[in-house]
Amino acid sequence: MTEGKWAIAHIYSSFNNTLITITDLTGAETIAKISGGMVVKAARDESSPYTAMQMAMQVAEQAKAKGIVGVHVKVRAPGGNKQRSPGPGAQAAIRALARAGLRIGRIEDVTPIPHDGTKPKGGKRGRRV
Repeated sequence: MTEGKWAIAHIYSSFNNTLITITDLTGAETIAKISGGMVVKAARDESSPYTAMQMAMQVAEQAKAKGIVGVHVKVRAPGGNKQRSPGPGAQAAIRALARAGLRIGRIEDVTPIPHDGTKPKGGKRGRRV
């Protein structure tokens, strides 16, 4: 892994949006970033797998132009007392990064999980449909 530079791809994926940020290995310097709204016009399409694929392709091009050859992936869902599973764009983004020519190192889930944190919204009896 000494040939070329490696980076970290932070993928935040909810059911409303997908964000991809590529930083150096320390996480301090941002190399490239993109969100669903920068790719599509309609708000309902921001979290779709196709949009995530387009985003990953654009970010990969920017990263490769700066000498990045591989990325370690950190996937994050909203977490906390919200959804703990990543949205539909996460897997598509990882696949697109690999297809764009970046080597994939480790894939890690960094969703914040509360240790009995705040009360989720919905009241005592939950959301009644």
